[in-house]
Amino acid sequence: MSWGSEQQGQQGQQGQQGYGYGYGQQVPPQPYGQGYPQYDQGYGPPAQPVQYEQPWQYVAEEPQVAASNTIQMDPVQAEPRTEPAPAPEPRSVPEPESEPDAGPKPKGGGRDRYFDALRAVALVRVVAYHTFGWAWAGLVFPSMGVMFALAGSLMAKSLERPALKVVKSRMRRLLPPFWFWGFFVVMAMLIHDWMPGWQIVFWIVPVGDPPGNQWGIQAWEILWYLRTYLWFVLMSPLLLKVFRKAPLPVLLLSLAPILVFQYAWQPPYNRFGSGLTDFATFLFCWLVGFAHREGVLQRLKPALVILASLALLAYGGWYAFAHQAEFGTYDLDEVPVAQTFWSAGFVTLLMYFKAYYNVDFARLARFKRLDRIVTIFNGRAVTIYLWHEIALVLAVPLIDQFWKVPAFEKWLPLESQWFMFGIGWVLIWVAIPLVGWVEDVAAKKKPKLLP
Repeated sequence: MSWGSEQQGQQGQQGQQGYGYGYGQQVPPQPYGQGYPQYDQGYGPPAQPVQYEQPWQYVAEEPQVAASNTIQMDPVQAEPRTEPAPAPEPRSVPEPESEPDAGPKPKGGGRDRYFDALRAVALVRVVAYHTFGWAWAGLVFPSMGVMFALAGSLMAKSLERPALKVVKSRMRRLLPPFWFWGFFVVMAMLIHDWMPGWQIVFWIVPVGDPPGNQWGIQAWEILWYLRTYLWFVLMSPLLLKVFRKAPLPVLLLSLAPILVFQYAWQPPYNRFGSGLTDFATFLFCWLVGFAHREGVLQRLKPALVILASLALLAYGGWYAFAHQAEFGTYDLDEVPVAQTFWSAGFVTLLMYFKAYYNVDFARLARFKRLDRIVTIFNGRAVTIYLWHEIALVLAVPLIDQFWKVPAFEKWLPLESQWFMFGIGWVLIWVAIPLVGWVEDVAAKKKPKLLP
């Protein structure tokens, strides 16, 4: 499910979806395959209801350019010397450790496989959640908090360059894949009696939730993440300046907005209010990414960080279960305060583990197939995120066709959600070479079938 959307307008006459569903709203679960009446021919059991979360973001890591000022000297001497040349005087070179606030860097100057591995796990968890609807999935691995923390760290690194250039680069990498995907979704909804209003501008720059109709909700509902990510990108130059003035106080105060929204003032029930709630929910995660990159975390004592993280996890877990009757579930995606504190404690441990112990997962390269999969996941993260819901929706009518084949009906577990999960990944892997090249074009790279 997505957090930052709510319905607007009269669905009966116009069929237009202005907003989605926000926190605390009970939304009837939508089974996969709804909106495809031509497939309801009685083949196999009805699709299982699926819950939606606020999924991932992927931020492509800026390539690191190693500058070199070394000049090759001509080894040929003009004339032989009768006296030995004086030895060059040693030059004092500052050690890397002496650079202030230098964040940990991967060995060898390559990609950080620790970050890459976390992003790949987050993507798998997102697809699994949208397939099975496990309420406990967020407690095991809060994918969206992890994704925002990784993005915050990479954004802080990129802001070593001019801020305007960085913001343009981030938007350029994200918007073309979104436009390409959105073209098919919008056209499909127009065919199914959707008539958009002026809100269609959010399909160009999704700073607000793009509108849609009920028929296409399973596709467009995940766009809350892109909207929240753009908010963070646009605000990052200011956020980083404020963070650098008082890192730890600002990091702790970032937990306050969600408490204010819960107990003192509720944001308006519209696009702006939904975006504000999601921004407040993951603000700490984004800033802890800053703390990692700025070297703030590695200066803290392990005992202090572990105790603080456990306290955040304890409060988030307690809040989710204590308010289960109020929200109807302990699923973190339905309980913003619980999501904020649980994700805060979880990502703090992950980022501190990286910063303090300088873990890089370099040994992942020994497992070539697994390392290759991680590479593909990170090179096509936006593609996987945008197209995975469509893949799961298309898996339903495809499995219905399997029921027509007696051998498939007898030997394949067509009724199992695990089977749908597998078919969904097959379709995702088909989509990666078909449409993933758009990410290369957006990054001004030569298009490739696989990264």
